[in-house]
Amino acid sequence: MNLTLKIWRQLNSNTAGKFVTYQVKDVTRDISFLEMLDKLNEDLLDRGDPPVAFEHDCREGICGSCGFLINGVAHGGHRGTTVCQLSMRFFKDGDSLTLEPWRAQAFPVIRDLIVNRSAFDRIIQAGGFISAPTGSAPDANAILIPKEAADMAFDAAACIGCGACVAACPNAAAMLFTSAKLTHLNALPQGQPQRDQRTVSMVAAMKAELFGSCTNHGECEAVCPKEIPLEFIGRMNNDLLRAVTRRRREPLVIAAVVQQPSHEDAPQ
Repeated sequence: MNLTLKIWRQLNSNTAGKFVTYQVKDVTRDISFLEMLDKLNEDLLDRGDPPVAFEHDCREGICGSCGFLINGVAHGGHRGTTVCQLSMRFFKDGDSLTLEPWRAQAFPVIRDLIVNRSAFDRIIQAGGFISAPTGSAPDANAILIPKEAADMAFDAAACIGCGACVAACPNAAAMLFTSAKLTHLNALPQGQPQRDQRTVSMVAAMKAELFGSCTNHGECEAVCPKEIPLEFIGRMNNDLLRAVTRRRREPLVIAAVVQQPSHEDAPQ
């Protein structure tokens, strides 16, 4: 089949970009979307033109590297599918497709369809850790984990940090990503010691990266290739409220302890 591709071309974040139209011919339905772009780039190189830059690594929907908008929808709009898993059998001969990078202030364009998603890394670095004693590995059954908590942590850990949730959100919010990373640790017994500090730190880092606020459109859940549920955002908000409330109460508790009369001052 033959396709018309309108692709966003931009040298770097400091230069202006524009859409450029390309024709791709004799595309077989058995290849993936990225393999179709490989074919386009081979044709461009043969003509002496610069290839289209796009990010990829595993091409198995695991790493989260690939990702851009296809006709305005992150990853192409097929439920639970990344761009690298998107088969050309989903398209028809003569289709016109518009490809553009994630559109968010926190994701500056590096080149063409590649954006800088290091803001996600800084959010994780702000609090994505747990305390663990050094030494030999503990027994697997040393800490019992309820199945419900284990299942919840496992579902949250499925997030690959591709950025589709940010690109789909009309506010460019990173709430679904941040809530998934928090739930992954906060749901487990091992994550309880730093639970409050982790929540406050990661939410503060998210705000500092200039992501927008969540207004419950639900677009993030709809395009997430790992189908991270929207309810994780509610859990994060609950954890944040708990952490802030405890922080406000701690000085009052300390002051009350300090002001308590000693045994020497107590009336006889």
